[in-house]
Amino acid sequence: MALFMLPPVGGEGKTIRKTYGTFRNDLIRMQTCPTRLDVESENIMQLNRRTVLQTMAALGADRLLRAAEGPEKARRIDVHHHLFPPTYSAAIVTLGQPPSPKWTPAISLEEMDKSGISLSVLSLSPPNIIFPDAAVARRLSREVNDYGAKMVRDYPNRFGLFVVLPLPDVDASLKEIEYGLDTLKADGIGLMTSYGDKWLGDAAFAPVWEELNRRKSVVYTHPHSADCCVGLKTSVGPGTIEWATDTTRTIASLLFTGAAARYPDIRWIFSHGGGTMPFLLSRFQVDEKNRKDRDKVLPRGLMFELKKFYYDTAQANHPGALAALLKIVTPAQMLFGTDYPYRTGAEVIDGLAAQGFAAKDLLAIERENALRLLPGLKG
Repeated sequence: MALFMLPPVGGEGKTIRKTYGTFRNDLIRMQTCPTRLDVESENIMQLNRRTVLQTMAALGADRLLRAAEGPEKARRIDVHHHLFPPTYSAAIVTLGQPPSPKWTPAISLEEMDKSGISLSVLSLSPPNIIFPDAAVARRLSREVNDYGAKMVRDYPNRFGLFVVLPLPDVDASLKEIEYGLDTLKADGIGLMTSYGDKWLGDAAFAPVWEELNRRKSVVYTHPHSADCCVGLKTSVGPGTIEWATDTTRTIASLLFTGAAARYPDIRWIFSHGGGTMPFLLSRFQVDEKNRKDRDKVLPRGLMFELKKFYYDTAQANHPGALAALLKIVTPAQMLFGTDYPYRTGAEVIDGLAAQGFAAKDLLAIERENALRLLPGLKG
């Protein structure tokens, strides 16, 4: 009798079939020599069971089981999935920005189905609504948010929404918070990590944080280029290096201005595993130790605040990034994110599988943490 439905022949299937084949041959040999069963059977069973499990772990048990069982039920929730409304895509070209990727809601759904993603929370990618003309920024914010809300209505249980704000315009942003959360019933707010020369801990944004703290809102953040890093003379774009550091700087801004402690009911999500913050942790700790105002800005300590934040897995699903992040938080603070259309679900799925998470932790990262943080989702 077959022990498992094995994966198709080819690549991983060949390896796991070979392992099971060896196991089967040993069983047949034991049956033909019953006098040796008392010793050899126990040894072989232990050895081969260990070999099978090690092989499955090395190849990524999640992928092997998916291959063996056939198409899976979509379960994942992607909190880092971008949308590109037509009016927004047209507007950014007028600023001299590169054109948006080819995208439609149908293209998003195709990728989601391919990757077993039941629901994606939509947000805007850089350059976002950062326009020199404040009136244009206000108009585009409303248009983007209405477009995203229509997608949520048109495709029930497939999309959620983080509404964009026209920061640094504080008054307009407060109006858009009311419209986005009360009228559109969005799941949270989607922000950039910096606006011009200001990061999110800047005192200029205090009225926005007071309102979001009052509402106990979820705030998702995405990096882009601050004023300091625009127009760099380099062959390596800012998305490769500077953006991850902009996330780190905005985390530092929230921590060391006291904003994170002052507005404790805002639930912050940081993209890309927190950027470079996990690798620079000791520098943060030394800064905390040397600050005369540390009891004021970090009354419960640096690590308390870092452990409260949420971090998505987009472009942070390789061994180094995951190992560093897991020294700071448990899987309970990690969220499945893809960065689609710039990256795919397959990359994240494979990276998480290779990390060898326990099944309950993998389920938490891929789905349950998002449902706990964003209870309005129904994917």
